[in-house]
Amino acid sequence: MRASIVIVSKNRKTELERTIGIVLPLLDNKQDEFLIFLDGCTDDSQLLMRQYPNIQWTSVAKSVGASMARNILYKKIKGTYIIGLDDDAHPLQNNFIEVTENIFLKDRTIGVLAFQELRGTVNKQESIALAHKKAEYSFECSEFVGCGFALRSDVYFMTDGFPTWVDIYGEESCLSLEIISKGFKILWTNSIMVHHRVNKNVRANSGRNHFRFTKQLRNVSLFYVVYYKNPYAKLFKLYFHNFKKYAVKDIQYFKGFFSAMGRFIVSVPSVLKYRSPIDKKYIEQRNKLKNPGF
Repeated sequence: MRASIVIVSKNRKTELERTIGIVLPLLDNKQDEFLIFLDGCTDDSQLLMRQYPNIQWTSVAKSVGASMARNILYKKIKGTYIIGLDDDAHPLQNNFIEVTENIFLKDRTIGVLAFQELRGTVNKQESIALAHKKAEYSFECSEFVGCGFALRSDVYFMTDGFPTWVDIYGEESCLSLEIISKGFKILWTNSIMVHHRVNKNVRANSGRNHFRFTKQLRNVSLFYVVYYKNPYAKLFKLYFHNFKKYAVKDIQYFKGFFSAMGRFIVSVPSVLKYRSPIDKKYIEQRNKLKNPGF
């Protein structure tokens, strides 16, 4: 099988249905498969399971988090290429699978493609016009994010997969480092663009940034524990930086800072079993690569 399109969704039926309506007609059902994980949805997202029987659905009553959901879902894929999308993101090129395949076939050292992300509420034509103001280009980068990417499935299965000790935010960094340590590259490209239909102002006003801050601080802390031989200096710098930059300036960040610290301390004993330090040369290699600034 050529490609496995995978999405994890939680309580966003309208956005998910829109993405399905855009992506499903672009697939060849003889070569491609579509897999969706409903992560403890309490809305009526399950109604889509009857509406789209050709999609391979997985649904759990209790949320397990995006990273665990991906870890579960990806074990079911059959495609040579895994194309991951957020439930509120869709590719702008109708031939995105063919473009993905061509890039991977031209360079077997590429393990991941990070698609260009276009955010906002603009329509498809405006998004494409905006993207094409820049010439087509690509570069090797340090990581990818989940709203739009492609993975070689054989490379993915060389790793431990998406970490089960992360719920959401930071799981891509873990997988990125593992892929680099296996000798493969992560390539950012604007040959494939995804329209991430997120309203940044609404997200900021809803307190989502504070939520993300707490989750990311806890997960980055565990990242150092799992992958660094001596994580202590990194942990000190991480907490000092975030306290000085965020916690002392905003009461919500202040609360999130100490909440993250507490959750980190509580999580360490159970996460130590996943500890697998990466050779320092690969960490240094990753740190030298450009961060696309998602």
